[in-house]
Amino acid sequence: MNNLISISLILIFTTLIGNFFKRIGLPIVVGELCVGVALGPGILGWIEPNQFIKTFSEFGVVLLMFLAGLGSDLKGLKKFFKPSITIAFSGTIFPLIMTYFVARAFRFNFSQAAFLGVIFSATSVSITVEILREMNLLASNEGITILGSSVADDIISVFVLSLLISFTGSQSNENAMNIVYKILGLVAYFVFAFVVIHWLINYIMFYTKKLFSPMSETVVSIVLCFSMASLSELCGLSDVIGAFFAGLAISTTDSKSKIVKNINPIGYAVFIPFFFVSIGLNVSFEGFTNDFLLILSLTVIGILSKIIGAGFASKFCGFDYPHSYLIGSGMVARGEMALIVAQIGFSANLLTAGRYTAVIMAIILVTLSAPFLVKHAAGRLTKQAS
Repeated sequence: MNNLISISLILIFTTLIGNFFKRIGLPIVVGELCVGVALGPGILGWIEPNQFIKTFSEFGVVLLMFLAGLGSDLKGLKKFFKPSITIAFSGTIFPLIMTYFVARAFRFNFSQAAFLGVIFSATSVSITVEILREMNLLASNEGITILGSSVADDIISVFVLSLLISFTGSQSNENAMNIVYKILGLVAYFVFAFVVIHWLINYIMFYTKKLFSPMSETVVSIVLCFSMASLSELCGLSDVIGAFFAGLAISTTDSKSKIVKNINPIGYAVFIPFFFVSIGLNVSFEGFTNDFLLILSLTVIGILSKIIGAGFASKFCGFDYPHSYLIGSGMVARGEMALIVAQIGFSANLLTAGRYTAVIMAIILVTLSAPFLVKHAAGRLTKQAS
């Protein structure tokens, strides 16, 4: 009963607030994040971030990235592969270093400061995708570059996190082997994804069409999505990476439009709003005043480090300043990846309870700023074009 009430509250409020935000010219995703803050422990306390909400939100983010893959252009991603990798590296290194020094200024030890740097180095692919989709920028050169960079950014952050955990561990030989296994797992997964995208998917969809069920293509595509997402997690990556590659594979087939038509209502009517609301549910204002300076510093550096790091690399890759600013702004959003890494750090005693709350608050504030920054950057481009 409580879960059904939670579903009803989230769906009705995200619909109403989303409509209001759209009318006043703000991204719907900001409204959904605000719904989570308002309904959660931060303000009203009507909904607790329990396992049920978490499960729904995981379905939402996987479907969101699957749809992002379906809407992507494989040729475009290949074309902007080199700039994406360059921007991802720069957009990871700058936040890592800048956040580390901020943390040291607040008397975090080396391991804690380095871990905090990893938390703020990852870009939220899913939030970035939704922002770009709402602003009709996903298919633009900048949108394709941001998407490719965000995916690469997450992969780099996972690898850096693995290195940090290994080096802070006690058994060096065992940790070294873990790094080797991690690299082998990543290589194996990308080889598998390459085979699926270039060869297997055409055979899969060809035989799927021969089934008499009218929804066979949609069902098989969802199974492929969940399977590749699960395998992605098994190899040490985020499940959203696997979901994205599954969508990217299907985008190369003639079943694409039918599958998008069938999955869009499932995703955007039910599951995807839960993902953005779940981020807002993590907000707690407990101890906000005590750690105000830390939260403010992490928020500011979280925004600036991505804009500077990704923007600088974009300029180096041939984009002009307005387009570099748009790409940098598009890389600002943190979210599920940062929250997961923060939770790992808390469980490993690298963050105290008070500092953990401050870090979560900073992640949310940085994430909330991202749609406004992208909107501002896109507006400057529009003015320049006119």
